[in-house]
Amino acid sequence: MVEQQLVNRGIKDEKVLAVFNRLPRHLFVSPEQQHLAYGDHPLALEQGQTISQPYIVALMTESLKLSGREKILEIGTGSGYQTAILAKLAAKVYTIERIPSLAAAAEKTLKGMGYNNIFFKTGDGTRGWPEEAPFDGILAAAAPQMIPPAFLDQLSPAGGRLVLPLGAAFDQDLALIVKNGEDITRRVLCSCRFVPLIEP
Repeated sequence: MVEQQLVNRGIKDEKVLAVFNRLPRHLFVSPEQQHLAYGDHPLALEQGQTISQPYIVALMTESLKLSGREKILEIGTGSGYQTAILAKLAAKVYTIERIPSLAAAAEKTLKGMGYNNIFFKTGDGTRGWPEEAPFDGILAAAAPQMIPPAFLDQLSPAGGRLVLPLGAAFDQDLALIVKNGEDITRRVLCSCRFVPLIEP
């Protein structure tokens, strides 16, 4: 998976590649799908949610440029696979999931694996986690039509990085937003397809 799907597509961060090599992806999918866990495709979770294909997870993670000292906000815990990768590469991860059953299952899996730098919340991800802001990085695993204001408000002005899909259901771009003071830059990384971010 790492050589064929990540390295061959340009993922270069050695720390990211090492985490993908060590983390057992099959533990984050249903028993019926474990034989598919390392394939080059997303996998279905309950209630129409998905676990993204490995390359997209790696690209989003690499784009945050993590050194190990960061405080990260994740929108959409899902299975907890992306959460686990972030927790291996950052100091603290604050993760929000709107579906209670998914949130509970991911928390059980991650705590069972010994993670102690992940903080969980069930609720509306579009609000972010204001009491813990600012964040050095924010990663959203669901696509809004436009960037929720809370994401930009809660992003550190000292080079904070936001990675998220943007757009309608079948016409999305994976975007990287960098915040330096009042200056906001935006770059498209690739086209993608994520579940929509449910907005109030």
